[in-house]
Amino acid sequence: MTTPHTPPTSIPTSTPIATPISTPITADLLRGALDLERTAHGVLPHRLPARARAQNTDGQLAMAESQPAGVRLVLRTRATAVELDTLPTKRVYAGAPPRPDGVYDLLVDGRLTRQASATGGNTLTIDMTAGSAEHRPGAVGTLRFTGLPERLKDVEIWLPHNETTELVALRTDAPVEPVPDRGRKVWLHHGSSISHGSDAASPTTTWPALAASLGGVDLINLGFGGGALLDPFTARALRDTPTDLISVKIGINVVNADLMRLRAFGPAVHGFLDTVREGHPTTPLLVVSPILCPIHEDTPGPSAPDFAGMSEGRLRFLAVGDPAERASGKLTLGDIRDELARIVERRAADDPHLSYLDGRDLYGEADYAELPLPDELHPDAATHRRIGERFADRAFAATGPFGTGG
Repeated sequence: MTTPHTPPTSIPTSTPIATPISTPITADLLRGALDLERTAHGVLPHRLPARARAQNTDGQLAMAESQPAGVRLVLRTRATAVELDTLPTKRVYAGAPPRPDGVYDLLVDGRLTRQASATGGNTLTIDMTAGSAEHRPGAVGTLRFTGLPERLKDVEIWLPHNETTELVALRTDAPVEPVPDRGRKVWLHHGSSISHGSDAASPTTTWPALAASLGGVDLINLGFGGGALLDPFTARALRDTPTDLISVKIGINVVNADLMRLRAFGPAVHGFLDTVREGHPTTPLLVVSPILCPIHEDTPGPSAPDFAGMSEGRLRFLAVGDPAERASGKLTLGDIRDELARIVERRAADDPHLSYLDGRDLYGEADYAELPLPDELHPDAATHRRIGERFADRAFAATGPFGTGG
């Protein structure tokens, strides 16, 4: 995992490896993916298994789960140079400035050492006003990382958290092998776009990646932008994934999608947790409610984008629900937190390994005054760091739910 305060260096080079050793990219060289799809070019990591993907009809979730947040190549090698051919899919939003290319973070023995981005790739042009998308194929690009230490070491390449990435070829100047089991616990986390990474600076600086680094655990990140909607197939993916620690961050997508009413929400949460418990009956399970989001604290969903500043790269979200409709069961974040706290308190009487964390302990009113949400929904890079540090302090402390005394 990344050391949060290690400054990276980027060493650009156009010189290929003189005598490259090619290694097939297989599941034993990857962490954080639940499935590998064979494609015409190579392999595509997925964060939902094939069975779940077959049951999903939501294009947003399909895009989000194929973006490899928390997925990384992990190698044991003496190589001083690594080449990786990838085919990214880059998003373009109609009427908005170009998005920055996704970032690849390279770590040596846990320390962030290099960063790079891939050129070329497919293009997905999204028109948010028309609700349409157009896919155009592009070329494979090559990343080269050189000047790595000449010793046996662990090398991790974290893939861009926000850019679908097909892995085409891996070449090095020395043999590679899978990293042996270091005995670290595995933390399986599910959440929304905030957990996915939203506006984090790079894949190792999303709040779950930072928290995992501080907690000394291996992360499997099932945070899906717009996709934390209590889907049964996601619960089954959590149930079937080997892990030592589990957290589920629930609420903001349910509200901003205006997905369900209070009557449906409670049973849906119970059903989701019941399914997880089928596979992990005594695993520490932490339910996390939403961080502060002022537009939805007392106003129900849905959220709607405000396109007024789109051409300058500014996008804001508005809550367009009617507070008066809370009486008929429309949900706000306040309602979500109350219901989650009630559910966990009731279930914990029979489940001593179940805990609750109020998301406002990670980001609350004082934080919003200092570090407001730029688009009213998503935290920026500095806020990701704060949330990650606070989660680690509360969850992985000795007396926390994931700690030695929890």
